Amino acid sequence: MLEDSPLSEEAKRQAVEHALRKSEERFRLVVESAPNAMVMVNSRGMIEMINAQTERVFGYTRGELLGQPVEILVPTRFAGHHPGMRVQFFANPQSRPMGAGRDLYGLRKDGSEFPVEIGLNPIETEEGTMVLSAIVDISDRKQKEEKIQQALKEKDILLAEIHHRVKNNLQIIGSLLDLQSSRIVDRQVLDMLRDSQSRIRSMALIHQTLYQSKDFARVDFANFLDALAPTLIASYGVDPARITLSLDTVGVQLPINTAIPCGLIMNELISNALKHGFPDGRRGAITIRLSRDRPSEVSLRVSDDGIGLPPALDAAKTETLGLQLVNLLTQQLGGALTIQPGHPTSFLLRFPSDE
Repeated sequence: MLEDSPLSEEAKRQAVEHALRKSEERFRLVVESAPNAMVMVNSRGMIEMINAQTERVFGYTRGELLGQPVEILVPTRFAGHHPGMRVQFFANPQSRPMGAGRDLYGLRKDGSEFPVEIGLNPIETEEGTMVLSAIVDISDRKQKEEKIQQALKEKDILLAEIHHRVKNNLQIIGSLLDLQSSRIVDRQVLDMLRDSQSRIRSMALIHQTLYQSKDFARVDFANFLDALAPTLIASYGVDPARITLSLDTVGVQLPINTAIPCGLIMNELISNALKHGFPDGRRGAITIRLSRDRPSEVSLRVSDDGIGLPPALDAAKTETLGLQLVNLLTQQLGGALTIQPGHPTSFLLRFPSDE
């Protein structure tokens, strides 16, 4: 077998060198034309290569950056920690974003800072491992995010103010009815005004619950019930020692268009129990239970151990305004109302509501 001639060996070597030069040239062209600022740094933190976009972004010329420590591009308040982080990267070089979860900033030649995102990529060269950083100026995105956050903040303030004003207006209406009731001697008319005040107070309480929360779209209905029930007991002048109140509630969030009819239903059911369930000083207890039986369904139960409902009462055809409202509002919720007239008397409301 003939051995390769020295000439052929030299030709192979030249071909390999030519291929390497072409590969390096392609790499430099790719880096040079990249839309992001590209900075190559050696293990000592010195800048070995930059592209044209780096000059545009940072305001330096190529000659001003090559051979300089990379900390020239880092704000002073971060520059002291940068060498240590660089050492950590070279100890385990792998492609990754820099400073994940932290806000990063670059430093221009004129001393101004700007927010950046940086991707780190290890590059093997004849001089050893280097890191190629792809730097993106995200100033425009940050400004847009700040505008969005400001708009959301203003929206929250506006919604809070709306709920606060609605609550105040409802309270004013309730106060006007209270003034009117002081001049009425007809017991039946007085009871009607009191019931109207109770319904208005219930709606005002929902808006107050929203005003005090951080979510203006959904009502924490357990908190609403915790406030409503004692308010009704005080409103109807019931001795808490005679009629005890038991609340078993879980954190259920309801959208406001569900919470208002649901709150009015609870207002009617609790009020009916207080007004009619315990005549002649009778003692007893009212139990309210709120639960989410399924992710898409909420159940509310109001029960009492009072005298019970009249045997001939047909809740679906009743002429009393309270139960008529309960039936209409149940239909509005797309729910179902189950009534147990015996002992204890129980009203169970089930309605759809996604978590």
